[in-house]
Amino acid sequence: MDTQKKRVKRAVSGWLVLDKPYDMTSTQAVGKVRWLFSAAKAGHAGTLDPLATGILPIALGEATKAVPYVQDGRKVYRFGLRWGAATSTDDAEGEVVATSENRPDEADVAGVLAEFTGLVEQVPPAFSALKIDGERAYDLARAGEAVELAPRTVAIDSLTLLAHGTDISTFEVTCGKGTYVRALARDLARRLGTCGHVASLHRAAVGGFSDADAVRIEDLEAMDPAARDAALKPVSAAFTALPEVRLRAEQAATIRNGNPVLLTGAGAPIALEAAWASFAGEVVATGSVERGQFKPKRVFNL
Repeated sequence: MDTQKKRVKRAVSGWLVLDKPYDMTSTQAVGKVRWLFSAAKAGHAGTLDPLATGILPIALGEATKAVPYVQDGRKVYRFGLRWGAATSTDDAEGEVVATSENRPDEADVAGVLAEFTGLVEQVPPAFSALKIDGERAYDLARAGEAVELAPRTVAIDSLTLLAHGTDISTFEVTCGKGTYVRALARDLARRLGTCGHVASLHRAAVGGFSDADAVRIEDLEAMDPAARDAALKPVSAAFTALPEVRLRAEQAATIRNGNPVLLTGAGAPIALEAAWASFAGEVVATGSVERGQFKPKRVFNL
């Protein structure tokens, strides 16, 4: 007879900003954090490849309702571009499929960066999670099938050369949702008359979270349960890009029942396309303001 007690799941809510280690999948990271917190529910806001490191925001409990607000936020990546070798995956995991002896100099690299900022047309890597007729592109690519993905328009706010070398140059990019750094590195190398791939990738920020907020797995493991809970950021940390509407107690109760409320008082907004409503510092709902009424779209049970 199994005498081990079943672990009790907790209704804990908040954000754990993980510094995901190298060679761990995002799913494995979520599973580990969920286990450490004994959380009933967990998810992540934006996949990081196993070979990438850095910011992986993990949502626990009610924070899972706010995942889209983080996923849609701006992202900052630092990446190393290895010159002279293209790979099947556009990163260090794939097989080399083309080589070039050409190595651009620093001035040439700096001179084309402006071409890769703003709204940019980008063909996603063949090894990506995008679907083609219901199948993941990476599954088709691994099966040896030819993968043709349509170009997409992505927003790149800035692209900076941090260090230049004959073999590897390091860049920092700030970009919007849907941008593939692997595709950016591939296209940048092609523009400079050579080939290349991402040799290293670190996500330094996503949404309102950055490296300064990040916690390592080994540090979490060393904490007692109270310290782990203290490391969580509130559910509302997801809403840095949204205006806040502060409610009174009776208004919060009405919205928690899914009903709209009229906002009163000096400075009460008349119209907001998107906002979040709070009471006593906790998120009550996300929604919109129309004709002075806050209309809830998603209610949070905190």
